[in-house]
Amino acid sequence: MRVGITGHRGLPESVETQVRDMLLDHVAEYDARDLVGISCIADGPDTWWAQAVLAAGGRLEVVVPAVEYRASLPDWHHSDYDDLMRRAADVHGTGLRESTSEAHQAGSEILVGLSDRVVAVWDGKPARGFGGTADVVAYAERVGVPVTVLWPEGASR
Repeated sequence: MRVGITGHRGLPESVETQVRDMLLDHVAEYDARDLVGISCIADGPDTWWAQAVLAAGGRLEVVVPAVEYRASLPDWHHSDYDDLMRRAADVHGTGLRESTSEAHQAGSEILVGLSDRVVAVWDGKPARGFGGTADVVAYAERVGVPVTVLWPEGASR
């Protein structure tokens, strides 16, 4: 089973703890020997999903939205990003250079195309900018890839 991830970054600590637990529980629903997690490994749910998949014994594939993507992520996240890149079984790129909203959406569309299903850490609200979680969910639904939404009850960003 190939399962991609999309989700909100910058979650409050209380929501982060709940989301991490939900992702661990979700990973446990799959046979780890057959699980491939697909992620852009941004800080937040992308990374937590990738780490949970690897910890369970699954494989990781990474989608890099742009050549300059890593530099656009917070400095404190670079060590996790680099670790996950080293552990990736495969890496897919968009061919784009600048890390823009359009590149992020292009990366997400590649991620959806590689996935049998997508997990969305999503509050159900519209995207705050192009290429946000809501846009990825809408794209997955348009192309017929099932989406599982994980969001703690009563939580807010």
